[in-house]
Amino acid sequence: MTQHPGKPAGLVDPRALDLFEFARSGRQAAGTVRVSQLPRMLNEVPEEAPDRDTAFTWQAEGTTQPELQDDGTEGPQPYLRLAIHGAAWLECQRCLSPYEQAFNVDATYRIVNTEEEAEEFPLDEDEVDVIVGSRQFDLVDLIEEELLLSLPLVPKHDICPEVHESLTSGVAGLEDEEAAEGEAEEGEEPARPNPFAALEGLKSGGSGGKKH
Repeated sequence: MTQHPGKPAGLVDPRALDLFEFARSGRQAAGTVRVSQLPRMLNEVPEEAPDRDTAFTWQAEGTTQPELQDDGTEGPQPYLRLAIHGAAWLECQRCLSPYEQAFNVDATYRIVNTEEEAEEFPLDEDEVDVIVGSRQFDLVDLIEEELLLSLPLVPKHDICPEVHESLTSGVAGLEDEEAAEGEAEEGEEPARPNPFAALEGLKSGGSGGKKH
């Protein structure tokens, strides 16, 4: 019985994919992967996040494109296109609270046989990456790699609900600092010392400033 090119997506094992056959036959696959299946990605999710095990949907498509080969003839070369969509909770570096970061990846890869080929492959097009294919290719590992590469350099809210007190007024917090200043103006000893009081004294009195 002749097998038709392409197979149902349900027969694809994303952890052991014959990547060359997948591309040669123009197959497509789709699925869902959770953060709990991606240990390196899970490390980026703060413990206090509302949901540490969010899900990403992915779609993969194999294709071939004619390219000039070493012998001067054209031959079909394997390619993979991968799209990933979803969100994960990260820690905002401005207010230090969790926020939800969206991820939208759309990548195209030229599939080669060996690491040596990958290193020698001319990267004329920035939008095409090179990956080493195999008969037992771990697509989930590639998905995790792409998500890690898509992490923002400085994770943060667009607009923080509130700025962490240590970033505005030291350990005591903004309200405590204002209260301490108000009490000092009235000639009373502040209940809690202003963490910047000594620094301000040095600035105003110079190196010879008095110690209190």
